[in-house]
Amino acid sequence: MIATGDAFGRPYCMISISQTSPSWPRSLLHIDSPPAKLWLAGRTELIQPAPRIAIVGSRAPTPYGQAQARRFAMAFAEAGITIVSGLARGVDSFAHAGALDAGGKTIGVLGSGVDRPWPVGPLTTRMLEEGLLISEFEPGVTPRRSHFPQRNRLISGLSDAVLVIEAAHASGSLITAHWAADQGRDVYALPGRVDHPMSRGCHRLIREGAELIESPAALIEAVANPQFAFEEPSPAQSIPSHDPILSALEGETLSTDELSERLTKSTSELLPLLVELELAERIIRAPGSLWRLAHFGR
Repeated sequence: MIATGDAFGRPYCMISISQTSPSWPRSLLHIDSPPAKLWLAGRTELIQPAPRIAIVGSRAPTPYGQAQARRFAMAFAEAGITIVSGLARGVDSFAHAGALDAGGKTIGVLGSGVDRPWPVGPLTTRMLEEGLLISEFEPGVTPRRSHFPQRNRLISGLSDAVLVIEAAHASGSLITAHWAADQGRDVYALPGRVDHPMSRGCHRLIREGAELIESPAALIEAVANPQFAFEEPSPAQSIPSHDPILSALEGETLSTDELSERLTKSTSELLPLLVELELAERIIRAPGSLWRLAHFGR
């Protein structure tokens, strides 16, 4: 065990395990070029066998992609499934955060040493406290472009299935999906708008044989305990009546910027929440990027 500090100077410990360790993930013994050693930081018990699903996707997702990454991750986490991803900005981050917000388990696989996670931010700190970071790279190794395709084979190798949420036609997420197919893992893809570039990667995977998925239920039934009874709440049921956005729009029609100012949230934080409410038919997007209550069920 080695004591070190995170990017904010807070102490944490990291350990290494080898292929002969009792806690070594058996699934990694059967992938191309299995690593000789793994470094772990955070809740090291999360390396133990468990149902796992990888959620990967664009580093620049649309608000729809952000909301869906969070939706699927939270549903999986509540079903006892561990979320695996790459800690990158975008879909990866929303998946990790969704799992943690649901009180679930999540593993971030790095393209650097576990003491040099990238990107650095509040999510990294949460992962060290509530989740698990792992890497095959020695401590001190900094992120490099060539490391990430290599890292992707571990994301799929650790998982029972891989879900891709928004990806461009040429995307690193497709590398993970192709690794998964080669490793005998099931690959699922979330469809999107036919005229949006962030849908092209998922639609390409579906044409190549990935399973189209619209709800977490199908994957939960395939990966989790088959006796687990999952019933996804309707979008409207998942929104509390005291939601601050709904309260702010009571009797008002506001722009995203106006809502951002009133709720003291950045627009990047706010947009996925607005999309979630729009999908739940609680608010309506009016012309000019304005938002108002739909008065659905009120």
